[in-house]
Amino acid sequence: MNLAVNNTSLMFALILVIIAILIVHREKLGLEKDIIYSVIRAVIQLVVVGYVLKYIFRVDNVFLTIALVLIILFNASWNAKKRAGNIRNAFPISLVAILASTSVTLGTLVLTGSIKFIPSQIIPISGMIASNSMVAIGLCYRNMNTNFQNQRQQVLEKLALGADLHDASISIIRESIKTGMSPTIDSAKTVGIVSLPGMMSGLIFAGIDPVRAIKYQIMVTFMLLSATSIGSLIACYLAYKSYYNEQKQLL
Repeated sequence: MNLAVNNTSLMFALILVIIAILIVHREKLGLEKDIIYSVIRAVIQLVVVGYVLKYIFRVDNVFLTIALVLIILFNASWNAKKRAGNIRNAFPISLVAILASTSVTLGTLVLTGSIKFIPSQIIPISGMIASNSMVAIGLCYRNMNTNFQNQRQQVLEKLALGADLHDASISIIRESIKTGMSPTIDSAKTVGIVSLPGMMSGLIFAGIDPVRAIKYQIMVTFMLLSATSIGSLIACYLAYKSYYNEQKQLL
C-alpha cells in the first residue's frame, strides 16, 4: 500500500493548523504564537529525528541504539522534572523512575520474544514507554504538591502523634500513584471502543491486517500499564521526603 503523503499534501494539511489559529484568534485565547511556535518546532524536530533514525536503522549498531534510548530517557526525565515544583532532586528521581520503568518493561518484551533488539523496534517502543512514564510522573508530582499543601494540617497531626514520615505521607503517596496511573487505565478501558490508538491506527493505515494490528496494540497496552505503575511508584516513594527537612519537619 502506497501512502499518498507528500510535500504537497502536507502543505494542504497546513489548513488544519490555520483553522486552529482562527478559532484561537476568534475566541481571544492568546495562543496564536504558541501554536505557530509548536508547529514549527514539531516539524523541525520530526525532520531531524527522521533522518537520524534513518541513519541508525541502516547502520544497525547496538551502541548507537542504546545511546539514542538514553537520550530519550534523559529528555523525558528533564521534562518530568519541570513539573516537580519545589521537589528536591527531581531530575535524578525522574531519571531513576523512568530508567527503571523502561528497563523492566523493555527487558520483559525482549526476553519473551515480543520484540527484537533492533533499532526499528527498540527505539520507538522506548519512546512510547518513556513518554507515558514522563506524563504519569508529572501527574504524580503535581498531585503531591497539591495534597501536601491542602492536607498540611493532617500531616502535622500525624507527626505530632508519633507517626514517621512514611506513615504521615502514605495516603498522599497512594493517591499520587493512583493519579499517575489513572490516564493509562482509563485509556485501556476505552481502547478499541472509543479510540484506535496510534500504533494500531498506523499499522492499519499502512495496510496491515486489523486482526494482526490489535495484537501489537494489546502488547502496547500491557507495556504502558507496567511502565506507568513502576514509574509512578518509584517517583512517589523517592520524592515524598523532599517535603520534609532534615529534622523531619514538614516544610
